Amino acid sequence: MKTKQALNPYLPSWEYIPDGEPHVFENRVYVYGSHDRFNAPIFCVNDYVCWSAPVDDLSDWRYEGVIYRKNQDPKNKLGLRLLFAPDVCRGVDGRYYLYYAFDFMGIMGVAVCDTPAGKYQFLGHVHYPNGTVWGRRKGDQFPFDPGVLADDNGRIWLYSGFYTPTPAFVTGFKKLRNDGGTVVELERDMLTIKGEPQVIFPKEGPGSFSNHEFFEASSIRKDGDKYIFVYSSRHNHELCYAVSGRPDGGFTFGGTLVSQGDLFLDGNEDERKGLNYLGNTHGGLLNIGEDWYIFYHRQTNRHSYSRQACAEKLVRSPDGSFRQAEVTSCGLNGGPLRGIGRYPAYIACNLWSRDGVGRYDCPSPRRAFAAHPYFTQTGKDREGNGDQYIANMRDGAVAGFKYFDIRGVKAVSVELSGTAEGEFLLSDTPGFQTISARIPLKLIDGWAEFRAGCALDNGARTLYFKFCGVGSVDFHSFLLEEEKHEGKSIQ
Repeated sequence: MKTKQALNPYLPSWEYIPDGEPHVFENRVYVYGSHDRFNAPIFCVNDYVCWSAPVDDLSDWRYEGVIYRKNQDPKNKLGLRLLFAPDVCRGVDGRYYLYYAFDFMGIMGVAVCDTPAGKYQFLGHVHYPNGTVWGRRKGDQFPFDPGVLADDNGRIWLYSGFYTPTPAFVTGFKKLRNDGGTVVELERDMLTIKGEPQVIFPKEGPGSFSNHEFFEASSIRKDGDKYIFVYSSRHNHELCYAVSGRPDGGFTFGGTLVSQGDLFLDGNEDERKGLNYLGNTHGGLLNIGEDWYIFYHRQTNRHSYSRQACAEKLVRSPDGSFRQAEVTSCGLNGGPLRGIGRYPAYIACNLWSRDGVGRYDCPSPRRAFAAHPYFTQTGKDREGNGDQYIANMRDGAVAGFKYFDIRGVKAVSVELSGTAEGEFLLSDTPGFQTISARIPLKLIDGWAEFRAGCALDNGARTLYFKFCGVGSVDFHSFLLEEEKHEGKSIQ
């Protein structure tokens, strides 16, 4: 039974888990991902950890601890290589197998455990029958971003691939091929390649998915007699899917499942008009009963190295296809959030500046986005329950929250810090055609809460907050109240 509301991001605000792969084992959902460090200079600095929740309460996430350390692999004893996106499957022997790739080293490692979230132990590297490690043979496709499936018939399929050619000096070996998404079948030892790797998702040319070509982030699920492959396209900010009646080819493009900026919804393909800041994303499908979800990640801190786990519920059509999900603040909640009470600002699903949004994977993103709002936190990595918030809201900046079940809200207050003067506007339309509240504010290097009367119609509503004025505001939380209280601020 559900004990509390589920928010997006669905893990604590101080946790940074990108590339999340959700799997159901023994009536719990386990999420396996890489592990960013807050404010790190590069991807995936921390060791693998795991989080889990009961299948009937996706608000109740439990920290399972560190499950695998990067220096457990004998090829990384000094821990200098980084653990990129992993995947896990339950093998035919009932044990759990963790597949991973070290940054751009060009090999695939495997670890094993008797339980889904115990201490995994190094097993070996994926290799050919003669013992040659995959990625160390001339002409090999670059092993990267594993997606693994233990099929109903006992066959094991491993998917991989990366779009961008990787120079030899990065892998420490000969230059490898990057022709797109590949599949290999493994022997039941979970390590030995059976047959030859095949490119089944070419990144360009015949067989590629026009305008949604494969880039990275292979993920695979089976639904009845169909195989559903999820991947990140060359646009990077979206997860797409393809479907086939067999695991080793014949896939047809299905569509976009989610985009960080809601691009491709309503025909909008202009990244400048995205509803959030863009960067890479990676995730997988979760199926519980009749419900389907897509897990993905968002960027924070004005770069791509402090990413957070998010999820959205999918709508499935009678023909089995999925509609693109909208990014929301209530992804796993099963419906709108309660339209009363205090909410942290970091659950905003939409965020843009007066000049729109941009991509965090551009050169020098912090300089490029110096005048833009962004998600960040106080303190260092995993330091208590650090206060995450929206920083640097300047004139024209907007934060949007979806969705709230509004019932009789009469007042709204915002908790802010910084140095600024002006007002916060509240509307349920992104263009602020109607204004539901005007909240005057004046801050001089301080922290205060400002309140005003509010006129929001009842029903499922989006809340958009816009700062108009001079200076810069940090947005910490907002409070929806049934009764209007006198007074403009609480110091």
